[in-house]
Amino acid sequence: MKTMSMIIRDDSYDKIMVPFAFAHLHASEGVQVDMLFLSWTVNALKQGGAEAFNIKTAHSDKEDYIRQQVDRIGMSSDIYSMLKGLKGTDCVNFYPCSLAATVFDITEENLIPEASGGIVGAS
Repeated sequence: MKTMSMIIRDDSYDKIMVPFAFAHLHASEGVQVDMLFLSWTVNALKQGGAEAFNIKTAHSDKEDYIRQQVDRIGMSSDIYSMLKGLKGTDCVNFYPCSLAATVFDITEENLIPEASGGIVGAS
């Protein structure tokens, strides 16, 4: 079985969707994808945390347009829906980094169910 590991570290909406798209592509080919969430991105794995992601760059005025385009190409523009869809492939695992989880008060109890691998150390 082919495998792929990704480190997710940028919490800007437009930048977190890129690794999600690559994970989706590889999972559709049967590749096992493990994603480690660092820093602010760990909040995507906290219950209710995915709603806070938006575009934080010079292109923030185009956020509605970008979300519409993501929907148009067949991906969900909603971060949590994308996480559920990726997990539903049975090829993608999400892991919150223990240091980031501690900083952002994320515990096993408030993780989304899709982060079933639990909190892990960065190493």
